[in-house]
Amino acid sequence: MLFVWLAAFFLVVTLIVLVIFQLMCLADLEFDYINPFDSSSRINKVVMPEFIVQALLSVLFLISGHWAMFLLSAPMVYYNYTLYERRQHLVDVTEIFNHLAREKKRRLFKIGALVILLFLSLFWMIWSVLLDEDDSH
Repeated sequence: MLFVWLAAFFLVVTLIVLVIFQLMCLADLEFDYINPFDSSSRINKVVMPEFIVQALLSVLFLISGHWAMFLLSAPMVYYNYTLYERRQHLVDVTEIFNHLAREKKRRLFKIGALVILLFLSLFWMIWSVLLDEDDSH
């Protein structure tokens, strides 16, 4: 059980790092530290890995039988899927300034959801360690 929560914790931390990287690229673009092409190419390189890690996290919760955590992470997977199906998952270099506020809000929402998952994963990881320690005595 501890392995599941450790894996979930590190997957959530990975997701948070990927989304913060995207937010930093958008902030650099907003403050004119980077050009639109470089910003969009950097963001687009990490979008699909983010989607895959989020899907792996949901599958981990599903296979391990943690239904509540699966139900908390599944909407983000569905949201990523709908973005992919609508072809809105990549940042367009020609439209990046027009959609800058929307892209930042989208990623801030993801950060909020991931922080909730992080705290819940951390809580359940500590709970399972204490439960295993209690069973051994």
